[in-house]
Amino acid sequence: MTKRKRATQAATREASRVETEERSSGFEDDASDVIASDGTVDMDDVGQDDQSGDEWGGITDEQTKVLEGGVEHPKSKPNQPPTGQELRAIQEAGDLFQSSSFKLQIDALLPNVRLKDSRIPPLERFLHTLHPFLMSLPSIPPQHPLEASRKLLKHGIAIPYPLPLPTEDTNWKVAFEKPNDIVLVGSWANKMNVKSKDGVSFGVDLAVEMPDSLFQEKDYLNGRFFHKRAYYLAALAKAIKDSKQLPVDVAFNSLVDDSRLTTLVLTPRSDDSAQDFTKLNAVINIFPCVSESSPIPLHRLSPSHSNIRANSSAEEGHTNAVPLPSPRYNNALLHSFVLKPHLLLAHNLKSESPAFVDALTLLRVWANQRGCGDSKQTSVRGFHGKGIWWTLLLAAVILGEEPVQGDKKSQKRRPVGRGLSSYQLFRAALDLLAKRDFQQEPLFLKSKDGHLYPPEELQQHHKAICVDSTSRVNVLLDVPLGCLQLLRYEAQKTLEVLDQPFLSGDSFAEVFLKERRDLPSQFDALLRIDLSSAKLDKLPLLTVLDCGSPMSALLASIDSTLQRGLGNRSKAIAILHPPSAIRPVSQAHPSSPDVIFIGLIHNTQHAFRLVDHGPAVDENNQQTVSEFRELWGNKAELRRFKDGRINESVVWDVKTVDERAHIPSMIVQHLLQHHFGIRSTFIKTWQTSFDSMLRLPESISSLYLGSGMATGFKGAMTAFDNLVRSIRALGDDLPLSLMTVSPISESLRYTSVFSPVPVPESLTTSLLPNARYQAPIEIVLEFERSTKWPDDLRAIQKIKLAFFERLASSLMSSVDGLRANVVIGDGMTVSEITDQAFVEITTPEGWAFWARIWHNREITLLDRIIDNKNGVLPHVKVKGKETKGKDYYEAVEAKDLLTRRFIHGPRHHRAIASLAHQYQAFGGTVRLVKRWLASHWLLHGHISEEAVELICARSFVGGRCKVGGEEDKSDDRASVPGSKERGFALVIAFLKSWSWEDGLHVPLYGAQQLGAEAGTPQLLGDASGVWVIATEVDTQGRVWTSRGPDIVAAHRVRAVAKATWEYLQGVEKGHLDVKAMFIHPTSDYDFLVTLDQNILPRYLHNVTANPDSFTKRGKPSSSTDGEGQNVVTCPGLDPARLLFDDLQRLYTNTFKLFYDPYGGDRYGGVWEPSLESPRPFKVLSKFSSLPASKNDKGKDKGMVTLNRGSVLAEIVRLGTGLVTEVNMNT
Repeated sequence: MTKRKRATQAATREASRVETEERSSGFEDDASDVIASDGTVDMDDVGQDDQSGDEWGGITDEQTKVLEGGVEHPKSKPNQPPTGQELRAIQEAGDLFQSSSFKLQIDALLPNVRLKDSRIPPLERFLHTLHPFLMSLPSIPPQHPLEASRKLLKHGIAIPYPLPLPTEDTNWKVAFEKPNDIVLVGSWANKMNVKSKDGVSFGVDLAVEMPDSLFQEKDYLNGRFFHKRAYYLAALAKAIKDSKQLPVDVAFNSLVDDSRLTTLVLTPRSDDSAQDFTKLNAVINIFPCVSESSPIPLHRLSPSHSNIRANSSAEEGHTNAVPLPSPRYNNALLHSFVLKPHLLLAHNLKSESPAFVDALTLLRVWANQRGCGDSKQTSVRGFHGKGIWWTLLLAAVILGEEPVQGDKKSQKRRPVGRGLSSYQLFRAALDLLAKRDFQQEPLFLKSKDGHLYPPEELQQHHKAICVDSTSRVNVLLDVPLGCLQLLRYEAQKTLEVLDQPFLSGDSFAEVFLKERRDLPSQFDALLRIDLSSAKLDKLPLLTVLDCGSPMSALLASIDSTLQRGLGNRSKAIAILHPPSAIRPVSQAHPSSPDVIFIGLIHNTQHAFRLVDHGPAVDENNQQTVSEFRELWGNKAELRRFKDGRINESVVWDVKTVDERAHIPSMIVQHLLQHHFGIRSTFIKTWQTSFDSMLRLPESISSLYLGSGMATGFKGAMTAFDNLVRSIRALGDDLPLSLMTVSPISESLRYTSVFSPVPVPESLTTSLLPNARYQAPIEIVLEFERSTKWPDDLRAIQKIKLAFFERLASSLMSSVDGLRANVVIGDGMTVSEITDQAFVEITTPEGWAFWARIWHNREITLLDRIIDNKNGVLPHVKVKGKETKGKDYYEAVEAKDLLTRRFIHGPRHHRAIASLAHQYQAFGGTVRLVKRWLASHWLLHGHISEEAVELICARSFVGGRCKVGGEEDKSDDRASVPGSKERGFALVIAFLKSWSWEDGLHVPLYGAQQLGAEAGTPQLLGDASGVWVIATEVDTQGRVWTSRGPDIVAAHRVRAVAKATWEYLQGVEKGHLDVKAMFIHPTSDYDFLVTLDQNILPRYLHNVTANPDSFTKRGKPSSSTDGEGQNVVTCPGLDPARLLFDDLQRLYTNTFKLFYDPYGGDRYGGVWEPSLESPRPFKVLSKFSSLPASKNDKGKDKGMVTLNRGSVLAEIVRLGTGLVTEVNMNT
């Protein structure tokens, strides 16, 4: 232990010297005010302010920057080489804390989440006043519980009697006597308090020991103990409330909404007195408890005992039934016996393990950031006020477990020891959480007296088990099993982050600093449940009494039912709701939550199966069959399967792939309605709303459904395979043999925003012009190598045209109904050495393909032009100054195009298609993000689809996945989203905070491809984009971002992402309108150009499209165009996109243009800021100008300014027939 201390101290001391080493670990030179020269932390500079109060809303942005950036060390002393001993100390610190920089970040965090000692004296003075006051309270003689209630109610105090309530027939009495003892317990007594989220006050726990004379041996029955405890608490409340020497307000609070665990809360009043501890942001919680000599026998409180003698047998229809056990009731009563033992346990751990307090602090900060602690917002049920749980978790790691006879695993587990660092203890606790199923593997802490109750008895009546060191209390009994599953899942995610290589402090920020309570990014599926329609009368009376209240019984039953119904479909089923607030002493019972959330984490291997198989029909299996039918109700049916089995089963009827992803939510809705009477109108999900963003209008999709043709990604893949077979079947009709056909279209890798659909001739007459867009599918043809190819780039382009002509004629003659046309260019590219021709193929089913030819010799010829060695032998050196003329720039542009289209394009397509197959949610995530970016006028024109796919891939591949390798088969990382909605939220969260100045690396291909792709050409042209997204084969990160987004578009992405993220948080209040996130505000644009939506072929994709615009008088159009001529579609024809490209090219230096490529009917323009002020006139100034007016600042002759009216008039002229109006925003 001494060695560990010396190592960490020396590491802190030497970090200021070994500056180069620390920078490589992720520290920047911008936080010298945090760490002093001696390695200590100045809390005033880390975020503490004596004048500002101690309310803490988590890690603030400023603190995040400090903690992420690390520390800067003073440079007053010259750098000196460290000694050997100091280097060894640094190495030891790295071994104990992952790295020395990680240790320094922990050192900066810990004081930031604790109290300052300077604010404690007022509280201590108050406690010194409170203790003699309580010890001098007069006794109150015994009286009937209802009589006592009536007396106190006159003073405005309601006694919090739990169920079953006392009646007039009650034959026992309540009384009050001064406490036997008053002890500070909990975290405060051992100085282990940690700031909670949302400004929740520190809790100073005070155990008030009730005298044994107040209790009788039979008080464990029917809530008698809890009634006496409640009266004792109410008597204390009255005495403190009436006191003039105690400047506090009194209130009640109930842990986990259980009236049996009600505490008295003392909140300070601000009166500037010596006892005013309001600046401490703390409250005092008074816990009545009993002594070890209490007359209540502990053996009567075992899980199997029945201590609630309600009329449960009659309720079940049996007259002589054995009373059912009351395990939750018994466990709640045992809580009053363990306050002092828990205090001693924490004290011993603190004394024996110096790093225990720091490890506990790290663990609680980690839990708070994930909603598993005290907060005011929606949080995970069961962990509010559960500080002892984290202590017991570390105790199990340090001290070990009590072995269970017959359990070989428990006998093999060994404690990790007391000499580990705080980080090592923290990681060991996470490892225990991540690998342990507390239902299948109960946890019994080491106890000096062994097991008080048989472990088998606990396992029979408790679900999740963690028994404390006294072997009395199971602290996990009131924690829903699904919430424990969520905690396990979060621990697994955190360990994945810590297992990654430590780079620039990212691990620390991910684990301790970043907010993880956001519901959309935390769960794959989220349901908002209004409990007002729940039928509480369906709950058994004994269950209600055992749980303490109808609401607690309801939530426990919901958790149990969903666990049975979802089974292995989900990794976690969490119940979340806002914690119960403190209530006035005039309110006896806590308020129940009106709304809860159910969050699901999908197990993607099983979550979306269509059939749940039940038990076989057998005379010996009737009980199991009855339980299955009782669980599923009218959804259960008897079915015969292909293998001859006759089983009970449940079949989920879905029509589309999107609906199949809803099956877990459908199960939850059915079970809630069947068992608890919660109708679907009281259950809100958002999956269908997200799906609607990716669907065609109903009037269009109904035409495709009615035609019966193959559509969607499967239809596109089938059409591609058929086309490849047709081309290969041509054989000798082609000059060279076809080697490969590589798809490079998003429609063939499951990432196009809309599912691809054909446009056959039979359907075109039913579609209006604004719904006839035929999306082309791009493919690349590579023929066998031949020496007959010319060595001239212009000649190669001509040869390609001949290939296309032969291919088109051969296909049309061999396939009936197929059309093929040779397209020689796009009309804008004038270079003769640039690849621009392709063959346009339309299959009989209406699928359109654009096929291009890749000839590898082109790159070599272009390199010769670029290197200025065209026609010069390699060994000849050219003398003179190199000049870059027109040929050079044409060659650079042509090479970049070839590299992007024919080398990186197919490779990127294969990697993304592999991801879409490996992760079911990946394709949907990309589609939603593309739709979001397009709806905010940023996709295509500023951001490429491939760049979006790489950003989305980051949320799935992380830093470990190797696409296409053996690792894919076993890659089941917890951090991978299981639904497109969660994937979308994760990408938005990344974009809103991404420092794109630092770039992004996405490990898309895997190490096995690095050697084969080492010679990949890099882009040479100028890059206007500011994003850098690198992969293993694109180390520069410019392939898909060289043309955008520029700095204006990049800032717009960040701003829109922040606004979208804030809007997503409305899900907690149920105010989330998904469609509103995809509607773009236009008030920030300088001018808007409106297009005629009736002639836009892609208007059917518009987010706010009018459904009536796709029908003629409410009916589908069946007319023909022109004078009875059949309608002919042109694949890829999008007038809005063509005009947009022209305007961008012509007015690059005048304005920036934005629009939605998916059916957008408006352009938004922003004037170039540099043209706002007058400037001297110049020839070829690249913008339309007019003489500056006298009112302008430039009054000198020759000053000009931007001619906005002329520019807008030119736009109208260029868009004649397409542009309807241009409006200036003022």
